[in-house]
Parts: sequence; structure tokens; C-alpha cells
Amino acid sequence: MLLPATPAALRRAAAALRRGEPVGFPTETVYGLGANALDPAAVRRIFEAKGRPDDNPLIVHVTGLPMLRRLVLEVPAEVRALAARFWPGPLTIVLSKRRSVPDVVTAGLPTVAVRIPDHPVALALIEAAGVPIAAPSANRSGRPSPTRAAHVARDFPGLLVLDGGPARHGLESTVVALGDPPRVLRLGAVPVEELSRVLPGLVVATKARARAESPGMKHRHYAPARPLVLYRRSRAAALREALEADPRALLLCADADAPLFPGRSPVRLGGEPDEIAHRLFDALRTERRGSLLLAYAVEKRGLLRAVMDRLERAATRIV
Repeated sequence: MLLPATPAALRRAAAALRRGEPVGFPTETVYGLGANALDPAAVRRIFEAKGRPDDNPLIVHVTGLPMLRRLVLEVPAEVRALAARFWPGPLTIVLSKRRSVPDVVTAGLPTVAVRIPDHPVALALIEAAGVPIAAPSANRSGRPSPTRAAHVARDFPGLLVLDGGPARHGLESTVVALGDPPRVLRLGAVPVEELSRVLPGLVVATKARARAESPGMKHRHYAPARPLVLYRRSRAAALREALEADPRALLLCADADAPLFPGRSPVRLGGEPDEIAHRLFDALRTERRGSLLLAYAVEKRGLLRAVMDRLERAATRIV
């Protein structure tokens, strides 16, 4: 059930959350499938609806530091520095949780992932519900994240979905854990280079631990409905051969790389890094007819590192 995000629709969605029902809602990153983070039964409904593995923790969305302090044991100086620079915004921070946060939210871990979203509808919904909202992306588990309300409605018929327009970033939040050294657990809409200015010594985690500390660390994600083969930037010739061998294949590439593949009309990702990130999940959900997706890699720099992370996780095969 798609509803424009009017005041009346926000009140209706907030009431549903308080009753323990899941709700689809927009954020600046992607659309979320939200539930009252303090209600274990409501949170379990998210896992059931998505088919999400129960060892994959959720992100809890709050309106500000006062709500955050009700969920975590302490707010270190590093968190306050990150909040001043990046909140509200697409940064998630993993902190030690209070007992009030149900284990189902955190996959049994002693930590909880939290952020303040930078979207007026998301903030108004949390405020109206009066509770923090636990929310993964509002897609079937393993599929591309939704950047439009229609994507959510297609994956979850009958779900109450607030339509707040296309997601601004189109890429999930960056997730960091404090420590010595501080670590990026998931690449996302805040580039590592920007975070490093606030967290010196920041490193990117390369492997999930036995129990994932963050969403996106362990299980396969972002797979489109048809096979996706990802070609590295050194394999443009091989990609041209594959396109010639299968005229029904769809090419996915950045605008600047389209001339490398003459005679094909690609599913274009755009030009600048923020545009490529914004279009990525839309492209993976393309409704154009084709046997499979053949994607050409982008450079691993800045925001595009997160784009490549998603493409690599989505790929059936990497050439």
C-alpha cells in the first residue's frame, strides 16, 4: 500500500509501528523496512518478511543523541566528533548496547549499529512513533536494495509504504566501529577518505568474523533477478567478445566507458561518482529485457569503492 508521506500517512505509519507492524519508509540512502527496535516480536517480523538470516544484525535509526543515549552504554568523544560532521547522514556507528536493545536486533552481539537519517520523512516517522526504528533495506534478502517506494511495494505487496521520492544517495550508509584501529565494516555513502579526516588510522575490514558485526559483512547481497557477470577494467576486450557472442545480453557501465562498447545501448550508471552510486540499484533492477547483465567495473576510488563492493557482491561471476 503506497501512501504519499502526508501528515495523515505519517500518523498511520507511526501507529502501525507502535502496534508491532513493519512499515516501509524512505531514507536518504535507500528505503528501509522498519519496526519498533524495542519490540522483539516486531523485529522478528522484519526477518521473516525479508527471509533475512538471523545472524545479520540490523541498524537502529534515531532522531538525535538523546534517543541514542537510551540505547548505548556511552557516547565516546569520537562519536560526538563523527556526529558533528556526518549526522544526520549516511554514517552508521557500532557501539556497546544497553540491555533494553533486544538481542534479535543485534544478532546476539553486545553492540548495536545506530545512525541518524538525513531524511525529513524518516525523522518525522521516528518522532511520531516515539520509538527508535530498526530497519534493514526494504528488499527480499539478497536482492538489490530499493531506492524508490515502488521497489518496496513490488517486493512486499500489501505493506504500508511511505513514498518520499527517490533516495538521494542510492547507496547504503557506511558502517564504522571504534577501536584501535577504528574500522570500516561496510563501505557506503560516506567515502573512507572523508571519515579518515575525523578518525586517523581508519582501516577497512576485509573479512567478516564468525558473527558479523554489521549488515553486509557476511551474506551475499544485491543479486539482480538475472545473472550478473562483472568484468574488471583490464578485461574490456573480453567483455566486447561476450557482448558479440550474446546479442541478448545487457551491458551495464558508466557513461565514460560506453564508447568502449560501440553498437550497444547500455544500462547507464551515469558520469560523476555520486550519480553512479545513485543509479546503481536502479540499474540492477532494470526491467529491460535481456538474458543476463554484463557489467564493466568502475575505478576503485572514493565513493566508487562502495559501488564496486556492491557490484562484486552482486556478481554471479567476476572475469
